[in-house]
Amino acid sequence: MEFLEYKRLGIVYVEASVLPEAWEQSLLQLYEKGIIIDTEYGEKSIDSPAVIVVREPFREPRIHLKGIVAGTLRGLLEYVDEVVKGIHDHLVDKIEYTYHERLFSYKVPGGEPINQIERVVEKLRKTPYSRRAQAITWQPWKDPCLEHPPCLQRCWFRVVSGRLAMHVHMRSNDALKAAFMNMYAFTELQRHVARELGVETGYYIHIADSYHVYERDWKWFKALVEQIKNGATRKRWRTTQQYLNMVKMLR
Repeated sequence: MEFLEYKRLGIVYVEASVLPEAWEQSLLQLYEKGIIIDTEYGEKSIDSPAVIVVREPFREPRIHLKGIVAGTLRGLLEYVDEVVKGIHDHLVDKIEYTYHERLFSYKVPGGEPINQIERVVEKLRKTPYSRRAQAITWQPWKDPCLEHPPCLQRCWFRVVSGRLAMHVHMRSNDALKAAFMNMYAFTELQRHVARELGVETGYYIHIADSYHVYERDWKWFKALVEQIKNGATRKRWRTTQQYLNMVKMLR
């Protein structure tokens, strides 16, 4: 495959209006700019830092069917509920963490759990322009030793021109199998915080230190990139209502 040769590191930088467009353009740039890097899982990856700006994250269409890799269409809704509502928090003792648990009930040794999202809302109610409204996931006394530590590191919020902006920072992000679902769920968290504040939603920025595709998926990656280039993947864009109708039909 043409990207298997070493290239000078490029940075994926995308500005797009809607989520499906942003995700597609990020894949195109990763294919063109990424370099081959070893991983801790015994295989290589094509990899690049990435900054993805979605100017209108709640403008339709919001769904890209190619980006839902949770096994079923309903999986996207379940993932949102995991992040925003904590439907899997009861499994934390078995699975080490969930994003909801880290954001809404961050545990410090010897201390009480901290609802960071609640504190974000409190801070922005008092000072909408604050640069200090953020929630983290990393626990340095624990996470470096985990087999699969959290990829999400930090969510940063600020009210800009009456709208809630959100920046998400990922240490690692599987561009093909996780990024779209991550962005969709995190924008739903953005919507949740905006509602708590009583403001509209604004732009969304997704930042990944390692935006990558694993070697086992390169064939699929190349095929998807070709489909994006010829416009075939736009047939997989759906509005939220169209997607919900599809989910209902499969019940």
